[in-house]
Amino acid sequence: MRQMVVTPDTDWFSDSCPYLYSKVTLTNIYLYSQSCMNAAVRATVRMGIYTGAKVYFVHEGYQGLVDGGDNIKLATWESVSMMLHLGGTVIGSARCMDFKEKWGRLKAACNLVKLGITNLCVIGGDGSLTGANQFRTEWSELLADLTKGGKISAEEANRSSHLNIVGMVGSIDNDFCGTDMTIGTDSALHRIIEVVDAITTTAQSHQRTFILEVMGRHCGYLALVTALACGADWVFIPEMPPEENWEEHLCKRLIAQRGRGSRLNVIILAEGAQDRNQKPITCDQVKNLVSKKLGFDTRSTILGHVQRGGTPSAFDRILGSRMGVEAVMALLEATPETPACVVSLSGNMAVRLPLMECVQVTKDVTVAMTEGRFEDAVKLRGKSFQNNWDTYKMLAHVTPPEMKVSSIFFFFLNINIAIINVGAPCAGMNAAVRAAVRVGIIQGHQMLAVHDGFDGLANGQIEPIIWAQVGGWTGKGGSNLGTKRHLPGKNIEQISLNITKFNIHSLIIIGGFEAYLGGLELVTAREMYEELCIPMVVIPATVSNNVPGSDFSIGADTALNTITMTCDRIKQSAAGTKRRVFIIETMGGYCGYLATMAGLSSGADDAYIYEEHYHSLVSLVTTTNKLWINYTTQFLYNLYSEEGKGTFDCRMNVLGHMQQGGTPSPFDRNFGTKMGSKSVLWLTNKLKECYRHGRIFANMPDSACVLGMKKRSLVFQPLASLKDDTDFEHRIPKTEWWLRLRPILKILAKYDTVEMDTSEVTAMEHVIKKTGLVKGGKM
Repeated sequence: MRQMVVTPDTDWFSDSCPYLYSKVTLTNIYLYSQSCMNAAVRATVRMGIYTGAKVYFVHEGYQGLVDGGDNIKLATWESVSMMLHLGGTVIGSARCMDFKEKWGRLKAACNLVKLGITNLCVIGGDGSLTGANQFRTEWSELLADLTKGGKISAEEANRSSHLNIVGMVGSIDNDFCGTDMTIGTDSALHRIIEVVDAITTTAQSHQRTFILEVMGRHCGYLALVTALACGADWVFIPEMPPEENWEEHLCKRLIAQRGRGSRLNVIILAEGAQDRNQKPITCDQVKNLVSKKLGFDTRSTILGHVQRGGTPSAFDRILGSRMGVEAVMALLEATPETPACVVSLSGNMAVRLPLMECVQVTKDVTVAMTEGRFEDAVKLRGKSFQNNWDTYKMLAHVTPPEMKVSSIFFFFLNINIAIINVGAPCAGMNAAVRAAVRVGIIQGHQMLAVHDGFDGLANGQIEPIIWAQVGGWTGKGGSNLGTKRHLPGKNIEQISLNITKFNIHSLIIIGGFEAYLGGLELVTAREMYEELCIPMVVIPATVSNNVPGSDFSIGADTALNTITMTCDRIKQSAAGTKRRVFIIETMGGYCGYLATMAGLSSGADDAYIYEEHYHSLVSLVTTTNKLWINYTTQFLYNLYSEEGKGTFDCRMNVLGHMQQGGTPSPFDRNFGTKMGSKSVLWLTNKLKECYRHGRIFANMPDSACVLGMKKRSLVFQPLASLKDDTDFEHRIPKTEWWLRLRPILKILAKYDTVEMDTSEVTAMEHVIKKTGLVKGGKM
């Protein structure tokens, strides 16, 4: 079964059936244009129109709100067509000093009242959102002044008695507390990683040290994730300055890396980097230190505003679309008592947070850094930031145990953990292997590489893998270990013998549905083969994203970006032709994840998937019985070609295995790194539990688990417990969270009626209660 995305070169829609009426104004007031604000703009406009609202553009941010006139224009469905692939913001953004003054806010309020606008959607940073909240807070006072001055009538003031505010955070720095990711951050990471990969090539050739400065005046998120994604030797971030005498420690680390066979060094530096005395640490300072003290050929690069531009990533387009829809729903559900909120992302869930609580926690980070409470600053940034920091420290700032054997428990010096890749290769597998190998070595284990999947495990293609061997693996696509789709099957006995022969005490299986099935087979065979009673963990890694137990799989984001980029090029090629429909086939088997998400990110009219049956031809057969049609790519192509004669023509594209290739995206590198690290830490604890009478014996269900992302966190779920939620025939989970996003795809494509799943209603959550920290470090 193959998945299809139907994408026209222009938007052709039928009339919608609105069920609400309101007026929503959309303004974008961040000081600089960010990538993928246009996805949020498009979603807000179309969701607003779909619900019956009048939606207005406010051009040039708050300045347009103050100046009024042609700066505030009614938006139409067609006015946001063909814009998903555009960076920046089509409605403009500008600095506005006038809005900081009360007379400026009076003019802005007057302009809104005259148009009957009582809902404001703001896309910006914490300063912009704070300004919006102030505007809302003094709204009654502004109306009174306008009425008193004769600018508006009492009737107009009564109709606009309250103003609702909803914010979406647009900032590449990801510096707004309360959300895992802000709009534009992932696209900026794509730009940075492209540069890092290019720099790494020349640095490897010439044995150079490169210092790369990325944006982040007050937040080190870009620098931190970049360091994780490229395996940097050192990272400087403002939230956690280096310890005293960092210069000496840095030099020792660079020398140690070269001593392990590395031909290059990469140092990532946030523009707001500082030392413990709050003195800036600059690129030139680090460059001079390395070149003069070590004599290394050293270069520095400051990326600058190139990070803000370019085509938005698939993640940002989907994030912007989801946030835009959620923002409209929040506005239409708001009451005069509802506090101004910001819609954000937590794990894979859209959440609403009190705007000013988020702003307060964001300010508390700055206070904590100023007061030297750096641990608190990291905690206030949120769980995602802290996890990234802890993972980086583990991988980069801990000396491998061969340098300090005495500090490791003797028991763990004799533990062997094997790593195996199973199923089709995908981008990010190597990042997971690298992290697992290095964390395993840090824990004192010997790591074993199994080549060519379960076949290699049966044939004895097993060898030790050391720290230096996995250097540079984060940026490599495919599988360096080699992988095959074959399951243990008839080789179970030989596999059990090799587990004994190579003294394997635990197993990490990285792969897709075959990895899941293979893990189940090994668990089932424990009854016959005691050698298989060892802890095991399955890490989902497949472009199809069809492994039960995880909302996301390593490799799916890279494939999605490939599909989205291809759709952009197809649209570009068709822009001058007009009246042409494209049928694009994606991978995924019976799982419609890639097709659905690609439809959202590319603005498709529809995405045909196995999970959602189509029976539009039923009436041709009978009115009582359903006829399920096998919608193959060729069938759809023939159908559209025949039906479109005289109106439009049709083209078909099969993307094929190009979706499995390429360098991993920043998301997949980071996700793979954290999954690999967490799997080894879990196995280490499980090995302690299973160590009895001088040997390891693990036969309980929770000793063989799938590590996956579920809603907001990484969790381990026993393989056996996932069987009931698995459709083995079609190789998909029975419960797929992303199906709840399909109504958004249809609404943005202007379907007549769409049923939305409201079983998980987004409620207002609190930020300060979750952090437990406020200004001054007090509870």
